[in-house]
Parts: sequence; structure tokens; C-alpha cells
Amino acid sequence: MKVLSRRTLLGAAAVLIAVGAAVGVRAAGGSESAAAAVGGPGLGQLSGLLPRNHLTEESAIQVNLSKETARLPLYKGRADGQTVWYVLLDASDSGVAHDLGVNYAPKLGNIGIGCPQCVQTVTLDSPTPDQNRFGQAVVNFQGAPDFSPTRIATPGPGGFPLSRFQPGAVARPGYSPFIRIAGSSTVYSAPIVATGDGPFDVVHHTNTGDRVLGIHIAGKSAPGRFAESWVDLLFVKGFDAGQPIVYISTDAGQPLSAVLERSTYVPALDRAAYNGGDDFLGSARERLFGFINGQTGSKNPQSQGFVHLVKDGHASEDASAGNTGLINALRHGGDLLNVFGDFPTFKDPRHAQAYSPLWDAQLGLWTPKAVREGLNRRQIDEVRVFNLAATRPDLLTGVDPATGKPAPYGSVGVDINCAVIGFTAKPPTANLAQPAPGSQFPPR
Repeated sequence: MKVLSRRTLLGAAAVLIAVGAAVGVRAAGGSESAAAAVGGPGLGQLSGLLPRNHLTEESAIQVNLSKETARLPLYKGRADGQTVWYVLLDASDSGVAHDLGVNYAPKLGNIGIGCPQCVQTVTLDSPTPDQNRFGQAVVNFQGAPDFSPTRIATPGPGGFPLSRFQPGAVARPGYSPFIRIAGSSTVYSAPIVATGDGPFDVVHHTNTGDRVLGIHIAGKSAPGRFAESWVDLLFVKGFDAGQPIVYISTDAGQPLSAVLERSTYVPALDRAAYNGGDDFLGSARERLFGFINGQTGSKNPQSQGFVHLVKDGHASEDASAGNTGLINALRHGGDLLNVFGDFPTFKDPRHAQAYSPLWDAQLGLWTPKAVREGLNRRQIDEVRVFNLAATRPDLLTGVDPATGKPAPYGSVGVDINCAVIGFTAKPPTANLAQPAPGSQFPPR
């Protein structure tokens, strides 16, 4: 399969070079305090199993913070005549979400507005009792990802922009991670993470997603029992309302996003309703805040962003359970450390139920002044980021993807599918600040 045309890659590379030129891609190093030696303040629990009362994804079997993995139930399906394996992460119906132990995301009901390709209609087998006494019915997908391409993330002279990149997984025709079962209105986030009947490549990911670090396919269940299959997925660290969180990145609407997120490139997602539409009528999206040129340094408690991920997060390497250098770097904060918007644990139901796993990226570009004075510090709260963009354009601006130059802050047309899994300290319950006048859409 032809993954990307030469023209597409060169065009994307030109944009990235422009971004680098616009900011000089020079990240302030910051101080390296004793606290930073254990990952820096604010990352929460760094080892052992995450307590179950810290999970939003209640169906998760375990979250292992020492191994950077979330172990999730794995379900069997079919697509294009082959076996596929998928996970369930979110549902648009509250009762269904509660029953399945997944995140409730009512905005997913809007996923097909103006974009029928954003949601695929699937069918369920109807097994006889002899075929299935106790267990799932096989889901028939319209399409699946192609996991055979080699993921490429070659650092540039300053780390980021990348000098060369290519997604390691690409949607085949008909594939979307968002599904609706024929005859039902409920929309699920059900990304396919592996294809075939095994053995599964969890080192170079030729038939698995780039975050798959382990797979167990259960044998035949004993009478009266259920033998469960599972997958270990490399999670991602971030922040919401001042609290450290973990989430799973599975799909992205642009090639570069898919490379940085180690996810499947699904072009249709960038057409989901709709750019800049969080909290407005018909939106399927929620806001996510990333930073091009935050500080770097593996022991720097202020590090964050694209340059940091490439320099300090082993972004060019394959993720595997045996790559302990990558695992330990991410454990101690080597991720993008994006800031999320609304979260399922918020006390205000309006904000809790505004959560969506489809995140509309708002990318921040620290100005030369901010970089020079070391003010490109780690951000951890949505409202504080919005207030900074609204009141201090001398420090933080948006970025124009077409030119790489500063632009008004807001949506940049990049969507990523990231289901939240839980929190590693306290639950996010409310933002840390009140919105500056005119910085957001009411009600707040």
C-alpha cells in the first residue's frame, strides 16, 4: 500500500521547517532540581499499579505505571476477510457506557455530522447457543488499519521539526475507529489494534498498532467461565485541571500527528464536526492544548511539547516492552504532556459530560521573548492556557500550519482520538482559574 505521496511528505516537511524557522526551535533548558530526579513535580504516581478508584476506564484490567501500559479487554472482529482485534473505550449512551465500563462521551453522537466516513456501521454475528454459551459476538467491520508500514520519525537538527516521518499504521478504505452497530444509534470508540490470528509483532508492529506492547489471546473457555483476551497498550501522560492524567492515543487525522502519537492515520477524522467547535451546537470534539517549543530536559520539571518529546522521549524508536530506555523516559515525563479540556470526573456535569475522546488540537507557539526569558513553562490547566493566550500574546500565540508563523490562538484542524484512562494523583474536578473576559464561550 502506498502510504503517503512524495508531494504530501515534502509539503508537510516544508511546513515543519517553517515552524522551526518561525521560533528558532530553541528550547530553554530550565533548572534541574532534586525533585525533578523522580520525574518532576506534578506527574503523580510513577510506579506500581494504578488504584482502581483512579480509573475512568473502569473496564481496564490494570494500569501498570512501572511498565507504562494499560491492559484492556481485547475483542475479536472481522474485516476484509481477516481476523481483527479491537478495544472498547467510549460510548455515546450513558447506560451502555456504564454497563461496559467505558467512558461516557455523549458528543460522539455527533460524529457523523457532515462526515459519514467518520463513523462506520458494523454488524454483529448472531451465534447459536452451541456456538456461544457465554461471550462476545464477533463484530464485522467495513475496514481495518494497515499496520505493515514502517513508522519513521527521524529527528531534525534541533529534534523537532522532524526531518522525515511516516505513519506506522494507515486506515484502509471504510475504516474509522468510531462505530455504530446496524440498528442502534449508540456510537462507540472501538479502535482496531491488531490484525490476523498471530503470532503478533509487538516489537516492530508489522501487524499491531505502534502502542501495542503485549497481546494475550485466550483459549476456549471452560464451562461456566469466561477466558478473557487482553492487550497491553503504551499509555500517554498529560494534564487536566492541574492534575496528571493518563490516556490512550489510537488514531489521528494527519500523518505527522499519527507519527508523534504512535497511532493510526485516519484521514476522515479531520473532517469530524468540527474545527473550533468545542461546546457549540453539533460538535463531536473537545479541546486539547499542545505546545510546539516548550522547555526540554529529561530532568527538567518545566519540560513539555513537541521538541521535548523528540529530544527526551525517544520518539524515533519503536515502542516495545523491552525498550526500557523509552519506557523509563516516558515514565519520568518524556511525553508531549498535553493539556486536556473537559474530563469525566469534573464536579460540574456540564463539563464532565462535555468530554469527548476526539480532541481538537489547539497548538501554542511560545514567542522568542518567552523562550529567551524561560517563560515557556509547563502548562497544566485549560483555562490558564486560554487566559495566557488571550492576555499575553507577547508570550504565547497560535501557529498557522500553512506557514509555521504565529497566528491567532485556536483550532489548527488536527484531530486525535485519545480516550482518557485515569488520573495518577487526585481526580480533576474543576479548572484552576476563572476565564478571562472574552476568552471562551459562555456558559462557564
